[in-house]
Amino acid sequence: MAFTSVEFICFLAVTVLLYYLIPKRTQWPLLLLASYIFYFLAGGWYLPFIATTTVSSYFAAVIMLRSSEKEKNYIESNRDNMSKDERKTYKAVQKKKRFRILVAALILNFGILGVLKYTGFTLSNINSLIGFFGGQDKISVPSLILPLGISFYTFQTMGYLIDVYRNTTTAEKNIFRLALFVSFFPQLVQGPISRHSELASQLYEKHTASWSVIAPGALRVCWGYFKKLVIADTLMVAIKAIVESPAEHEGMYVVYLIIMYSAEIYADFTGGIDITIGVAQMLGIRVTENFNRPFCSKSTKEYWRRWHITMGSWFSDYVFYPVSICKPMQKLSKFSRAKLGAAVGKRIPVYLATILTWFLTGLWHGAGWNFIVWGLLNCLIILVSQELQPLYDRFNNKHKALADSRGWEVFCQVRTFLLMGIIRILDCYRDVPLTFKMFGTVFYSFSSWRDLFNGSLSDLGVSLSQYAVVIVAIIIVWAVSRKTEEGALFGEKLCSRPLLFSFCAAGLIAATLIFGSYGIGYDASQFIYSQF
Repeated sequence: MAFTSVEFICFLAVTVLLYYLIPKRTQWPLLLLASYIFYFLAGGWYLPFIATTTVSSYFAAVIMLRSSEKEKNYIESNRDNMSKDERKTYKAVQKKKRFRILVAALILNFGILGVLKYTGFTLSNINSLIGFFGGQDKISVPSLILPLGISFYTFQTMGYLIDVYRNTTTAEKNIFRLALFVSFFPQLVQGPISRHSELASQLYEKHTASWSVIAPGALRVCWGYFKKLVIADTLMVAIKAIVESPAEHEGMYVVYLIIMYSAEIYADFTGGIDITIGVAQMLGIRVTENFNRPFCSKSTKEYWRRWHITMGSWFSDYVFYPVSICKPMQKLSKFSRAKLGAAVGKRIPVYLATILTWFLTGLWHGAGWNFIVWGLLNCLIILVSQELQPLYDRFNNKHKALADSRGWEVFCQVRTFLLMGIIRILDCYRDVPLTFKMFGTVFYSFSSWRDLFNGSLSDLGVSLSQYAVVIVAIIIVWAVSRKTEEGALFGEKLCSRPLLFSFCAAGLIAATLIFGSYGIGYDASQFIYSQF
């Protein structure tokens, strides 16, 4: 059941209506029921997988909680009879037991994700190696289902388990409450990846219907549909035409792809997140913002602090920092400092942790070499920029007037936008050699540039009038993002001015209905990140 379907709008209307009509103590059970109905309608075969994640995580967290309580009670009752070293040893033994439980749960759940998502990719590469070395017998590649949003709910739930192990959140003792945290339907499709300490308590609270609660959320949903249907799905028609016929669309078309796909994926992803946040807000629940004007970034590192924020923070907290400070890495750092010098030695743990983080980030996005290369290219740019930072600082100090100027800021923003767009076309062609080949045509296929002026762009399936609508829509989105934090326009301040609120809501609905790309010939596409 896609967010852009009439079925979902009806489902949402019924859910919100019942949510505020039933007794407040039954609100969260209704959300759990609605979430599982939503997931069942998306695919009945998906349910066993999300149920396995929920049940295994519940028991793992409860066992770790009981171990912590046992440790605390034992030490308190035997404090006078235990030396400091004995207490330390006892704590270490109990912590090791909890760590084993955590590892077992992580292996099970990441194993499910890995088998379903990466078996085909792995076996295909093995078959390529067999063929390379002259082998004839190939391994058959099974066709496995990939449950909706499995990467999102797996990462969210495993983050919860790690937090329980670290004692930064409390283990949920009610399995049905944990099931709601895992399956909360607005964020199943494409996140954000919420933390248990931030989301869980809101899910179980009693919420009262009010204009200030429902109206901002409803307007945020309309804003998401506007981005998705007016911008993203209209541009996707032309983008598909370019990607599906690369030999006919070189040079200028690749530049077009770099720019328009950046706008398309932003409108698609943020539009979906707007719908997610808006639906949750209509239910009285605040979900973490996932974007903060990423195209205003002046560097790649800043860009990734603003784009898909919850994914970036997840990899930082649960991959980068643990890996960079783990004991083997500390030993490697010490060895490297002794053999290679302090300057090199201190970089090795950071570099290795960064490379691993970006390799996994690429792999998380999809089972393909294009995603892995995409992740490693981001890593390379970040590490090179980090090494060149002293030169940047010297330049900025020497040319302070230039560095502080608005023109230089715009230059850095455009540079970052184009750089991220160039890397991102790996997501379009899905073939690494073809991607580099097509990018190379930008520098020699000059004849294609005449297509800018002879109407050939309209042959991509999008008329000139539709391009005009998209450009106006992009300007509106840009203007809103420049004046406010992501989503702030749809807060309580606007709702306190009913006339302005009504004008904005009516305008968004009318623009989406009139200019949105849907129906015969379009068939509004699923959100891009739902495949993850």
